[in-house]
Amino acid sequence: MNLLDTAPGFDQPIAVLKHCHDRIRKQLATLQKLLAHLPRYGADPEAQQAALAVLKYFDKAAPLHHDDEEQDLMPMLQATAQGEDQAALEQHGPQILADHRQMEALWQRLHAQLTAVASGASANLSPVDVNEFAGLYGRHMLVEETHIAPMAKRLFSATQMADLGHAMQVRRGIVPAGERVAAMRKDYERAQLSETDVDADPVKQFETWFEEALKAAVDEPNAMALSTVDADGRPSSRIVLVKQFDARGFTWYTNYDSQKGQQLCANPHAALLFFWRELERQVRIEGKVERTSAEESDTYFASRPLNSRLSAIASQQSRPIASRSDLERHYEEAAAQYGEQPPRPAHWGGYRLVPERVEFWQGRTSRFHDRIVYTRQPDGSWTRQRLQP
Repeated sequence: MNLLDTAPGFDQPIAVLKHCHDRIRKQLATLQKLLAHLPRYGADPEAQQAALAVLKYFDKAAPLHHDDEEQDLMPMLQATAQGEDQAALEQHGPQILADHRQMEALWQRLHAQLTAVASGASANLSPVDVNEFAGLYGRHMLVEETHIAPMAKRLFSATQMADLGHAMQVRRGIVPAGERVAAMRKDYERAQLSETDVDADPVKQFETWFEEALKAAVDEPNAMALSTVDADGRPSSRIVLVKQFDARGFTWYTNYDSQKGQQLCANPHAALLFFWRELERQVRIEGKVERTSAEESDTYFASRPLNSRLSAIASQQSRPIASRSDLERHYEEAAAQYGEQPPRPAHWGGYRLVPERVEFWQGRTSRFHDRIVYTRQPDGSWTRQRLQP
């Protein structure tokens, strides 16, 4: 018989989270005992010691536990769950996060009371606050133990469990964060990509994947990394939003005098990268860049919210400025000058990348990914072939 309350190792991260729940229940029981103790004995040394123990746990360990769930466990489940599991996650996930915020608010009320008890300055502890806090935690943990933990144990691969445990160790300072990079692993298992299944036209294939990204509620599916090169061959990248794509190419809007604008002026070739983590997909697009027509830029500019139009006028993008207040003053001056109908400034408009090479990448298990690349031919047609991962 083992009489010691030993904690599981981080190679069993779900068990560690359950062990945290057990410790939370012990601290909640201490709170209830303290509630009964104070009216009879006041803030005596025993009460002070109990208050300190509760403060220590909910000030330090509980926030780490919440971060484990919010920053690692729940996102990993969201990326893995499908079907009924995904529906259950959509049902319980938002409430779990809302519970955390409510617990934190309730804890702030109790924190002040317990601090006074711990110092011996007060023997007051609100039964309403204690019971509300304990009741919310109890219901919250029951949902996690009934629905979330079993789902994780059933769905997570050994690699995912290792990643979760490692993240929890890093959060607690057990493993240096820098070491986590080399150990991070994710196995891709959601889909596959075959050259016999893709469309003959890469833009149509992109449209199919984009629609699937929308249906999967990918976070900002229109966000893409834009890479440009300056006159000396030095590259730079940033995230922009695609605003249109069709047979002509992929269009975004920006300040022509910005760093990317100046680089495109010197070298009108660029690369785009879409990464849809939820679908374990990426699309790489390379080609020559041209400006959209003034009419296209005018039309899009007029469709933007008023504040965004004024910002485009007020900001000399990528140029240094002394302070945020100076930037806001420029905005107020633009608003005063142009009112509700600011014109599109000559330095702002659209770029269109005309694709010459498009690669579709689908993550697969064991890093044996699917890669299908399209290459535009001199006559405008496309060839496609599989690449090794």
